[in-house]
Amino acid sequence: MSSTTTDTILVAGIEPESITDGPGVRFVVFTQGCPHHCRGCHNPETHAYTGRGIPMTVDELFARIEADPLVSGVTFSGGEPLLHAGPLARLAKKCRAVGKNVMVYTGYLYEKIQEAADPDWNALLAETDILIDGPYVEEERSLAIHFRGSRNQRVFFLTECGKSFENRF
Repeated sequence: MSSTTTDTILVAGIEPESITDGPGVRFVVFTQGCPHHCRGCHNPETHAYTGRGIPMTVDELFARIEADPLVSGVTFSGGEPLLHAGPLARLAKKCRAVGKNVMVYTGYLYEKIQEAADPDWNALLAETDILIDGPYVEEERSLAIHFRGSRNQRVFFLTECGKSFENRF
């Protein structure tokens, strides 16, 4: 469970203008640290919890997002974003306040996130428009599905804004 009370996120990488990590032009934050270690993961360098990643504040990331007029949305990927849920929730809230939609990838199942009743996880879900859940399963890999790596991963449109993208998935 998340226990991040600071405004610092350990960032494994950033993609400032992605069209492959969700609908539209997206600013993607790849977080450092992942408990899932999915076989065939395309970001194995994000698995380690220490010794890698760059600490960045919510304000630093938001300034970069807000400075690019092409960015229509923000995606949190990993690693496992829920390990940084508190500060990501604060970043997501700032982004949504200026009209950017928020998409989150997680290796956890939506039901498990809800059962955990973690306040930081709940705060991030409350600021998430589109959630992609489930671990990457190499045997379920598919290039025919949009914005997901394997067929077992599910899409949840958590807000009206999120639902407006249903036809893109």
